[in-house]
Amino acid sequence: MRGVLCIDGGSVRIGLAASDPTGTLASPVAVLDRSDPASLWDRVRAEAELRDADRIVVGLPLNLDGSEGAAAVAARGLAEEAHRRTGLPVELYDERLSTVEAERSLIAGGVRRRDRRGRVDAVAASVVLQSWLDRARLRRRDDGKRA
Repeated sequence: MRGVLCIDGGSVRIGLAASDPTGTLASPVAVLDRSDPASLWDRVRAEAELRDADRIVVGLPLNLDGSEGAAAVAARGLAEEAHRRTGLPVELYDERLSTVEAERSLIAGGVRRRDRRGRVDAVAASVVLQSWLDRARLRRRDDGKRA
């Protein structure tokens, strides 16, 4: 596996996270403003190249019951745009409660409320990506046992 980027989309900002080269650990990268799409996608492409990413994971905000609402529809559109703008394969991944978990980890880390707003989207993206990486590792392990 090469690097993986993750986008956690919001209406105003997106959080960006990336894996380490081994595909073991996810880290927050940046919070990007959606008001300038050209600049946003330039940065995503630059991060993908820098990290030798071979795919992008986009958080899919499902409702707690697993159904899709307006936010999930928007995430699907973001995933399509990510593929179109980068040429990389894009996977949607369930992100339920990732922002809550990100907020809790920032609070536990002693980050003040006003500083959390600028970080929570990238931390949420890293929460989603870490879950995706863990699941991918389990799939590879299980596939190896069946061979």
